Formats: sequence, C-alpha cells, structure tokens
Amino acid sequence: MDATFNKFKGDVKTDTVKYLADPQLRNIVNVSIALGRPLLVKGEPGTGKTMLAHAIALSLNKKLIIWNIKSTTEAIDGCYMYDTVQRLNDSRFGCDDRDVNNIHDYLTFGPLGEAFDDEEQVVLLLDEIDKADIEFPNDLLQELDVMEFYIKETKEFVKSKTRPIVIITSNNEKELPDAFLRRCVFHWIEFPSRNFMADICNLHYPNLKENLLEQCLNHFYALRAITKMRKLPSTSELLDWIGVLLKSGITIEELKKGVPFLGVLIKKEKDLEIAIEKLKFPT
Repeated sequence: MDATFNKFKGDVKTDTVKYLADPQLRNIVNVSIALGRPLLVKGEPGTGKTMLAHAIALSLNKKLIIWNIKSTTEAIDGCYMYDTVQRLNDSRFGCDDRDVNNIHDYLTFGPLGEAFDDEEQVVLLLDEIDKADIEFPNDLLQELDVMEFYIKETKEFVKSKTRPIVIITSNNEKELPDAFLRRCVFHWIEFPSRNFMADICNLHYPNLKENLLEQCLNHFYALRAITKMRKLPSTSELLDWIGVLLKSGITIEELKKGVPFLGVLIKKEKDLEIAIEKLKFPT
C-alpha cells in the first residue's frame, strides 16, 4: 500500500491502550479513511472491535468520540437533544443565564453532533449498533451518507465541518439493513492465529517468559477446540487470565498440571463442566 495512503499503522502501545492490528485490518481501516466511508467491524466478542477505534485515534493523534448504543437508543439521540422541560421551567420561573426565546440555548449535541461540529477531524465510534432497534441503522442513512442532520425546532441543517472517521462495531446479534450496509466498508475480524496471538500477548506482557506463554496458549487453544461450548474464550479473556497467572505467581510446572482460575476464561456453567470433562482439567 502506498505510504501516503497508509495512515493507520496498526501498532499502538501506550499506558492506556495496547493494540496490534493484522495487515488486513490495517489496510481496510485505511481504505475506509480514504473513501470517507464508515467502517463496519464484526467479529467474536473480545476480538478488539471497540479498542480499534481507540487505537486509530491514538495512532492518528485525533480526538475520539464514543456513542454507546443501547436497546433504547434512537438516531436523534446521537444528533441533538432539545430540553423542552428546562425551557418550560425557565419560562415559568425565570433564568438569568439563558434566553427562553432562544431555542439554541436549550439544544445540546449528541456524539454525532459533536463530531460534526468539531473543527478538526475526529474518530467517531458507534459501539454495538446491533443492540438498537432494527430501524435504527436506517434512521442514520442520511447522517452517515451526506454527513448532515436536520434540527426541526430551529429548521436548520447541521453539516459536518470535517468528515469524521467513523467506526461501527457489531456483535452480529441481528441482521443490519442492506441500505445501511451499502454505505459502509465491512471487515470481519478473524480470530488470531496462534503466532499472532503470541504477538498480542507479548505486546501486553513484554516480559512474559516464552515457555509460560507457550503453555498458556496450549491450554487456551485446547479450550477453543471444544466445539460444544456455547461461548469460547476470547482474546481479552486470555489476556486477563495471563495477568491473573502472573500476579498469583503460578509456575510453569503448576500450569502443566492443569488450568488454574478457569473461571477467568470460561463464563458459562455448562461450558465449565464440558471443559473439565473433555480435557480433564482440575478445578
């Protein structure tokens, strides 16, 4: 990829964020930036979808704005909010610092509005879009395509001053509309190979002994090979588990005999029973 096109390098290491992106992910991020299209990222929970936006913002030295999507979230929430109750109270009881005749004093931008209003390009994260109602993505078509929204109370359009870098994550819990998908660049984050997983672990734990890491990966991938489990352990859970092992002072000899703190890796009771039975792991 051309050096002038390759903005996001994929390797971020700070006190707060440690992230390593494989070449495919790094390239698709740069494609999204170049096209000015939102990047829709799917993958197993715990594969770094949310942290990708943090890594992009740090790598490119840009502000990150996060819109955490919930089941009750509506598209208008991300654009702006009009405080009718406060305006009514101010009109009845008076207010020294606001003019009740000026509607703008009672408007506040949501995450999307903040991103549009910023003078500099920002990274905007729409996290877990599949949590919202099925119509939610369709309600954002205009905003994400043309990068503007309409405020009906003032009859004004708010257009983005600088097109933000938009990252959208989904856990694939529900299908997204075709019209929405057409406006996005898509990437499925593949689960890391063993070698790439070792690189990720070394990024987070640079002083981790090679034989200890090898044994951790043996147990981890043995668990993931059990297809009957409902929730396979993820990258984030492996990193948490290694952190627990290091803090507890577990030796390589102890780790060879079993898997301590199995509850850090496996979060469902039935899966725990299956793992213990299948691999003869002591609790």
